[in-house]
Amino acid sequence: MTILQNFHTNLKTKDPAIYDAIHREFNREEEGLELIASENYVSTAVLEAQGSILTNKYAEGYPSKRYYGGCEFIDQIENLAIDRACRLFGAETANVQPHSGSQANMATYLALLSPGDAFAGMSLNQGGHLTHGSPANFSGKLFKVISYGLNPKTHRLDYDQIRDLIRKEKPKVLVAGASAYPRIIDFEILGTLAQEASIDFVVDMAHIAGLVAAGLHPSPIPFATYTTSTTHKTLRGPRGGLILCRSDRIKAVNSQIFPGIQGGPLMHVIAAKAVAFSEALSPSFLEYQKATLSNAKKLAQELMEQGLPLITGGTDTHLMLADLSLWKDGSITGKEAEAWLDRAGITVNKNTVPHEKRSPFITSGIRIGVPAITTRGMGSEEMKKIATWIIQVLESKGDQSQLQKIRMDVKALCSEFPLYGSSKV
Repeated sequence: MTILQNFHTNLKTKDPAIYDAIHREFNREEEGLELIASENYVSTAVLEAQGSILTNKYAEGYPSKRYYGGCEFIDQIENLAIDRACRLFGAETANVQPHSGSQANMATYLALLSPGDAFAGMSLNQGGHLTHGSPANFSGKLFKVISYGLNPKTHRLDYDQIRDLIRKEKPKVLVAGASAYPRIIDFEILGTLAQEASIDFVVDMAHIAGLVAAGLHPSPIPFATYTTSTTHKTLRGPRGGLILCRSDRIKAVNSQIFPGIQGGPLMHVIAAKAVAFSEALSPSFLEYQKATLSNAKKLAQELMEQGLPLITGGTDTHLMLADLSLWKDGSITGKEAEAWLDRAGITVNKNTVPHEKRSPFITSGIRIGVPAITTRGMGSEEMKKIATWIIQVLESKGDQSQLQKIRMDVKALCSEFPLYGSSKV
């Protein structure tokens, strides 16, 4: 019996349309290569916790301070999640209730800023995140945004530029973190810049949280006023958010999550977060993160050796950013590459590159990440094959027969690494 049949025996009878869609998604994940840098595969234990009866319970408030009765076991679960998150990251305390990383960021901004106040954040088209000041996002609508970016020659964070920007513009908060930046971020330098300017420092470590937890990327915790994260991506938990800080800072952000921007917490998700934190505290998680870094470096090396230009010439993390405008005649767009790769069973996302000249709906780049395929157990030899397939897809320029051939090869490889068919999950 497959995991799908185990989890959805009633659903198949009661709602066959939804069951069918889930079944198709299961097959898509099982038979394809997931190279979206922000996605991963959770364990069966996380699936069980998230699909539990905890979804029935309303629990507005915080442990021992609820607005509903019957929360004694709910309090146990949330306290376990908080304690495990703090042990994992070396933080004094945590809020595990944010429904997403975006809401974690919103709560920290509202705890530190009033509408109209200024903060400095990394520009979206330079590798930042929507919530770091995009005009289309609440962060750009509620606050004055001072954007910083990359050195135009190296495409790496320009700490001198950030220092100059802070001194000139005098924001109240410095925000760090990225969604498409492949290099280590020096949180100590940024924390020092914020301290020198007597401003608060917020770090969004959503993408690199698993690497930070494993001690393979510098931690922002000692330097940041608030550290936010998602609980999926490299952390390999359920989709959700997290805030970490000192004990004297938690009250301000707690009130912004509830009653500020959320109502009752999603206790089934918080239970799943607790399970994921426990898994991340195990020795095997460190080995997983080491494998993630090794796979990322190998895939980047293979792609570059086959001629695909990568921003900064490689990666220090789980992701890489390919600039198609520099490949051959530069005619292939990120949108085209994403569509062709998808037809070949390889899922990536189109992405802007530094100093992008195309629309964000078209783009000149693709973002590639390895957390999910590393969870499946793939290693160095598989990275060689995947790099070759990516190049072949791009060279095919959408030729259907070539894409179909690669898709069959991808499916055959994936069958050797079943998602939930072994003890590794």
